Amino acid sequence: MKKKSFFSLFIVLVGLSVQGQAKKWTLQECVNYAIQNNISIKQSALDTKTALIDKRGAIGNFLPSLNASASHSWNIGLNQDITTGLLRNQTTQFTSAGANVGIDIYKGLQNQNTLRKANLSIVAAKYQLLKMQEDIALNVANAFLQVLFNKENLKVQKEQLGINEKQYARSEELVKAGSIPRGDLLDIKATVAQNNQNVIVADNALLISKLSLAQLLQLKDFENFDVVDDTNMRDENNIMAQTPSAIYNKAIEGRTELKIARTNLEIAQKNVDIAKGAFQPTLQGFYSFNSRVSYADVPVFNNMGNITGTRNAAPFFNQFSDNKGQSFGAQLSIPIFNGFSVRNNVERSKVSLERSKIAVEQQDLDLQRNVFTAFTDAKGALKSYESAVIAVEARQGAVDYAKERYNVGLMNSFDYNQAQTLLTNAQSEVLRTKYDYIFKIKILEFYFGIPLIKN
Repeated sequence: MKKKSFFSLFIVLVGLSVQGQAKKWTLQECVNYAIQNNISIKQSALDTKTALIDKRGAIGNFLPSLNASASHSWNIGLNQDITTGLLRNQTTQFTSAGANVGIDIYKGLQNQNTLRKANLSIVAAKYQLLKMQEDIALNVANAFLQVLFNKENLKVQKEQLGINEKQYARSEELVKAGSIPRGDLLDIKATVAQNNQNVIVADNALLISKLSLAQLLQLKDFENFDVVDDTNMRDENNIMAQTPSAIYNKAIEGRTELKIARTNLEIAQKNVDIAKGAFQPTLQGFYSFNSRVSYADVPVFNNMGNITGTRNAAPFFNQFSDNKGQSFGAQLSIPIFNGFSVRNNVERSKVSLERSKIAVEQQDLDLQRNVFTAFTDAKGALKSYESAVIAVEARQGAVDYAKERYNVGLMNSFDYNQAQTLLTNAQSEVLRTKYDYIFKIKILEFYFGIPLIKN
């Protein structure tokens, strides 16, 4: 009984293992996994963290600076007594300590503009991360569709091989019966060999496309990687019903690359403001505290001014309290001439601002061109697919007619094989145009604000 239970458990575990290895990924799963694990996206996420650190630095500019210092020294030999001011041979020890506080009261609004720039940099970094995610999503979609194309193409090649193998067996019977010459059988044999080669090529192409997709996802175990056979031809969001102008107007509102360009323009404007702030006076407040302690014995003088002896130094904390000193105030700095450095910084910032303005205009023009091009490409891809479907139907009819003629001896094997080859090519063209159209639809949906990324 125990053996049966153990055997049943073993079967269940093996079944679960096989089921786990046989997992097939959907497009959405591939996209989501790539977003979480792709190296380029991880690097872009680090840029966002850097922008957050820069913001903390900008906030820190508003806070006072506090620095403390302390020192301890030994002086041996002829030294000046800090108490009497006289030189004498002695060994002394001194401890000093101090603290300084400084704060910017006014700095030409540079700190305020630096903080505003830091906030904009965070926004730009987040947009850049989103743009990277969108690019990876499109790359994953393209690689995913390439796997589907290679899967269907392999099926077509295998089906063609099966048909030709059956035809070869049929031709052997016809040769034995004397209905067709032996040369036709050799032609079909060569065709079957070519079909076998085509299957091998298609199988290798499928393996390479799976490997490419797995590497894009940063998967280590790519040997068992596979995707679902989602081969339905569809335009889920009816994007082709939209006009190019409508898609462009929608893209202006939401496309990430345009948001990045606009945010960079705002950052460039803040750089100009920061550079101009250096023309203005700066006002800083400061406070300083210091004290010292001596470990040397203090000399005792008589009425004639001669040293009659020494007495022990005062206790540490008494000296620290007696010798303390404080200072505070404000420092005003007015820039008058600095070798045109401030002016040059302002001019360089203005040039960068003009570049950012041109970049926004160029991005707008590129977006308009890309949308209209993508719409035209999708429309052309749909027509190509429809034409390919018509062509494959015609080729199928031609093959059926050729088969009838070949079976009654009215067509030789070469012409019949040519008809079969043309059908196979037409079927492959249907697959190519089909997935080309699906990918172009995905691009249009991206421009229209329909993401592949779903939370």
